[in-house]
Amino acid sequence: MSNHDTLNEILVRLFADVLDIEEKCLKVGDFSDLSISEMHVIDNIGMGRERTMSDTAKDLRITSGTLTTAVDNLIKKGYVVRERSIEDRRVVKIKLTDKGIAAYKSHENFHKDLVISALQQLDSKEEELLIKVLSNIDIFFHNKYKF
Repeated sequence: MSNHDTLNEILVRLFADVLDIEEKCLKVGDFSDLSISEMHVIDNIGMGRERTMSDTAKDLRITSGTLTTAVDNLIKKGYVVRERSIEDRRVVKIKLTDKGIAAYKSHENFHKDLVISALQQLDSKEEELLIKVLSNIDIFFHNKYKF
């Protein structure tokens, strides 16, 4: 198998595995009522700040309509509140509730644990090499696909 084929296989498997692990952990945790996409909306909103709907949709690379549907569900579940800006009533802001902040922290801890577990398999030189290689791949994707 060529290096290209091997790398392609590894990347496809890694992306799928991370999403699968994330989904399985979410379904058995305290926030099993959330979908992966809803958790990503919560993650993008973040803690201690208000976000506009349009900025959030842009960051997530989804339409405003898709975000509206997700936010409506998150409001019903008690994770997000939505309000109009006092300065400009056309602007809609969203922020996390206490329940949303708890979900955000849980998701953040999941990612930290994932990285810690992965790095435990490596020595310091391998860690540095992995960071360098992944940084180069990240830069390539951002340059090629203009993220």
